[in-house]
Amino acid sequence: MPTPRRNRRDRTNERLLRPVHPNAGITAEYRRKLDDLIGEMNRSVLYWLAAKYRANEPRLIALGEDETPADALQRAMSELTKRWLKRFDEAAPKLADWFAKSTAKRSQAALRKIMKDAGFTVEWKMTPAARDVMDATINAQVSLIKSIPQHYLAQVEGMVMRSVQTGRDLGQLTDDIEREFGVTRRRAAFIALDQNNKATASMTRARQLEVGVTEAIWVHSGGGKEQRRTHLKAGRDRQRYEVAEGWYDPDVKKFILPGELPNCRCVARAVVPGFS
Repeated sequence: MPTPRRNRRDRTNERLLRPVHPNAGITAEYRRKLDDLIGEMNRSVLYWLAAKYRANEPRLIALGEDETPADALQRAMSELTKRWLKRFDEAAPKLADWFAKSTAKRSQAALRKIMKDAGFTVEWKMTPAARDVMDATINAQVSLIKSIPQHYLAQVEGMVMRSVQTGRDLGQLTDDIEREFGVTRRRAAFIALDQNNKATASMTRARQLEVGVTEAIWVHSGGGKEQRRTHLKAGRDRQRYEVAEGWYDPDVKKFILPGELPNCRCVARAVVPGFS
């Protein structure tokens, strides 16, 4: 689509395109894939720690014995940590690549349909700008995916050591680990939703700029338990902003895109100017 010349004071003939929304199916599938990995890790940790705990719990430490129950559990935890960090390290690039490609495909298809309905036909190619967004998305996901077992395993190790020190039984330790499992699953769910919002916004902006769309109007999502005051006002005021730089959010004191901040579900309507 050629970039039309525009009279900024005359908006009579401009068109507002429908927003590109993040695909809920990708969020759900990303969350399921993360859940599968996390669930497998949690089951493995519970199984091997229970086996070590039972083997050492009733044993009295003989004089001169080299390995205490705490040592045995620490060694088991070290082995589990090494195993599961490696497993996530191997899974992260493939899962990140799937997510980035799926998000790009769905967002591009949605934007193509929106533009076609508005009378414009576009075909997407892998441009340097689009590749940069893809690479950034993949790198971000790899880092986040790897952080999941790092945090979970560090918390579990602390629980194991405290359990030994305070003489708590296996049942209490299991309950503590299950609670941490729930925290980890909720964090993974947040990653899936938040990263889909961010990736969709970034990929949509890159494609809009390629076809000459330079301006957009902020649309507040109206969703979520807590709504950002500035985003609510931007939506109510139909705030316009330059697609290339984003909208300046006075609360965070920087330029952002809809969906970029954590838990932000705002979107935007691209402005196609009229011809002068």
